Amino acid sequence: MEAYCLKCRTQREMKDATAVTMKNGKPATKGVCPTCGTGMYKIGKAK
Repeated sequence: MEAYCLKCRTQREMKDATAVTMKNGKPATKGVCPTCGTGMYKIGKAK
């Protein structure tokens, strides 16, 4: 799944992507940027 890396400022393929649920019950995906190692977060159901 692709997400925007705030440190690299580009769209990148998320590494170690895992589906999580936010406090309000909505789905999200959490992962790591393969280039810089920064945490990435994408709100919405994983595709």
